[in-house]
Amino acid sequence: MKTQIKLLVGGFLFFMIIPGCQKEAQTSTNLIPNIASVGSGINALTAVKYGTMKDIDGNSYKTIKIGNQVWMAENLRVTKYRNGKSIANVKDAAQWSNLSSGAFCYFNGATYDDKVNGKLYNWFAVNDSKKLAPNGWHIPSDNEWATLVNYLGGTSLASGKLKTTGTTYWLDPNTGATNESGFSAVAAGYRLFDGSFYQLGTNASFWTSTPYINNSAWIYDLHYYLNTVNRLYPTQKNAYSVRCVKD
Repeated sequence: MKTQIKLLVGGFLFFMIIPGCQKEAQTSTNLIPNIASVGSGINALTAVKYGTMKDIDGNSYKTIKIGNQVWMAENLRVTKYRNGKSIANVKDAAQWSNLSSGAFCYFNGATYDDKVNGKLYNWFAVNDSKKLAPNGWHIPSDNEWATLVNYLGGTSLASGKLKTTGTTYWLDPNTGATNESGFSAVAAGYRLFDGSFYQLGTNASFWTSTPYINNSAWIYDLHYYLNTVNRLYPTQKNAYSVRCVKD
């Protein structure tokens, strides 16, 4: 007997076939070009040691070195660009849907979880010349995200090494989660172009700085039920989490 499950991943609908009681997703293994099936650096991982950094608001973040890159180990939650100009906090759905400039929001307006989930930003904020990332840091490109995924074993292995363990910040079963990289991804959900919110507890989706066709941009998406990293290109009007990488 085969069961079909629908999965909403980063605003895209996927189908998953489960033969009998097995839970093996039938997904593409070629989501990210030029990424090896086994990362060359994974055996070099040692005990996780965190550093720290601060943004212009004075928020403190853990940082972690993974391979030759240094990443934020928490989601960005800044309210100002690097030059001190405020980023618009847009709550209204209709106003959100008409945006063509940088903005952020809290998932469904819930400010209480800001320290854990961070804020959700549209790509206009990511790409703003006033710079969303703190001084000495930048929004990672598609290639820089690919480097991270490759180092951790490729698309079929990296997801679990990036996700926090347990079911505090992810729904059960949080497949494959070990967080051995120290990246500590949490399922903060996202906001679509129409102002609606989805997937809190199921998806951790991160912008890159790399645009794509038809006013889209690349994101990297982790899912509670899958141990794969998905590379997608939604509209720039959506809002996702942001991690920064050191210059």
